[in-house]
Amino acid sequence: MSTPLETESTRRRLTPQQAEKIAKMTDAAVEIVLADGFDKLSVRDVAKRAGVAPATAYTYFSSKGHLVAEVFWRRLAVGVPEPDPSLSAFDRVAQVLHGVSMVVAGEGQLGGAVTVALLSDDPESQHLRLRIGGFIHDRLAAAVGDGVDDPQGLVDALQMLYAGGLVTAGMGHLSYEATSARLIAAAARLMGQS
Repeated sequence: MSTPLETESTRRRLTPQQAEKIAKMTDAAVEIVLADGFDKLSVRDVAKRAGVAPATAYTYFSSKGHLVAEVFWRRLAVGVPEPDPSLSAFDRVAQVLHGVSMVVAGEGQLGGAVTVALLSDDPESQHLRLRIGGFIHDRLAAAVGDGVDDPQGLVDALQMLYAGGLVTAGMGHLSYEATSARLIAAAARLMGQS
């Protein structure tokens, strides 16, 4: 059984064979970024490593930024489940913040590559940035719930915390683990837990 992530790309719906090509290309992109960094990444090299024609790779990815943004989107979509409704609002928020902040933890240069990719002006990367932002907003809104004063204001503040934290980690100023801990501590203050 396939998931929507396996059959839907940013640019088109995918057959199982196309989904397999996308998976090979995203895996190849991660391998190249980890070995050589974002600057050395190219869609052409990803195609070669994944065993697909460069023209095929460009059919799915407009740029290396788009490719890395897709890597992040895919990891986020499968790595950050719906908040556990049996937990308190704060524990649900902590669960989401930890999940989203650890998506690329421990993967060397990948975090910096994601930061660069998501901040690029490439239209496909911008589309994914909006999709990622919507996903995180929805997870945080579900975590906050309705049992707090000004739930939308709290979600907005948590999104700002998350965005700033991930840029800080992506720039290498803090590890993703330290960023996660600080995000959760800041959320505790916002939610009156400290």
